[in-house]
Amino acid sequence: MNPIRIPSMKITGVTVYVTRIPVLIKRRHGSGDIEGTVQNAILKLETDAGISGWGDAAPWAVFTGTIEANAAALNVYLRPILLGADPTRIEQLLDKANHAIVGHPEAKAAMEMALFDIVGQASGLPVAELLGGRCCDDLPLSFSVADPDFDRDMEMVQRLYAEGLRLFKMKTGFAGHAADLKRMERFRKEIPADAELRIDYNQGMAAYDAIRQLRDVEAFHPTFIEQPVPGHQRAALAEITRALDTPILADESVFTTTDALAVASQRIADMVSVKIMKHGGMMAGRKVSAICEAAGLACYGGDMFETGIAHLAGTHMIAATPNISLGCEFYQATYFLERDLLAEPFPVRNGRVIVPTAPGLGIKVDEDRVRHYAVETLR
Repeated sequence: MNPIRIPSMKITGVTVYVTRIPVLIKRRHGSGDIEGTVQNAILKLETDAGISGWGDAAPWAVFTGTIEANAAALNVYLRPILLGADPTRIEQLLDKANHAIVGHPEAKAAMEMALFDIVGQASGLPVAELLGGRCCDDLPLSFSVADPDFDRDMEMVQRLYAEGLRLFKMKTGFAGHAADLKRMERFRKEIPADAELRIDYNQGMAAYDAIRQLRDVEAFHPTFIEQPVPGHQRAALAEITRALDTPILADESVFTTTDALAVASQRIADMVSVKIMKHGGMMAGRKVSAICEAAGLACYGGDMFETGIAHLAGTHMIAATPNISLGCEFYQATYFLERDLLAEPFPVRNGRVIVPTAPGLGIKVDEDRVRHYAVETLR
């Protein structure tokens, strides 16, 4: 066997495209709405070896951060770290990034995925193999039932069910408890029983009344209930976890490995949503998953309002991480954005995401499309 030889490389170019991409449908959550457009900071790293890598920072102001902050983080604070650097030194560069600027996990995630994309292309290996090797070739896809027009949403659910999708996560906590229960009842009546129903409040419940209301929700046999109360109310989340038979999944309560350690060691939740945008990259997400695995907490592959670039990074991370076993939420590139930024469609087939086998992230970016949607270019 010939050894893999990665050419000596230096990063010679850093470009940040601030994009605004129209979306097809409105999304309503317990913590806020998304409609009209989404804004992403798309990162392109160029090398003197002629290899370019791509990253996607997908912030949400009410959750992780703002587009302005993340574009500035990439352009002002991370650019000096990257220019002239060896892109294979990913851990070293991320350590420098963490010392250069606090927070901004989305920008750091974009930086990391672009570096892995370069190294994968240079070595001829998919990112999943660089992370330790894939454990699976496809991932079950979950779709979020979040359209305030529930008739339209149910039409979409029925269409996706016919296409093979079986995981549906209903967003709740924004229209009142009675309305939430009616939506769940209709879902159970109209959709075949082999479709999984998951519930996500996005912090939309008041802690004092959560247990009583969630016992009503349990009648519809959801697979899990995600983040019913605000992320900082961990004591209340722990009480809910102890009171209910349905597993509770923590999302906004777990951003860092320190958060994961607290939730796992104190059994504040039964499961954790792993998102590269809130953790700061694939390797950070795997660290969160490892902590959860040690405590017997399964993980779910969540996401933000991402393009296919970040979806690819998340797919490689999950494929190489057995404890992220509850499926993935990478539906936006296919069913939410007006048009994705990948040159070929994000790979979804029969309700499952196919893990790419080509080097790097596995699908090329359509740079003309990136420029089309760019409202600002930072070089």
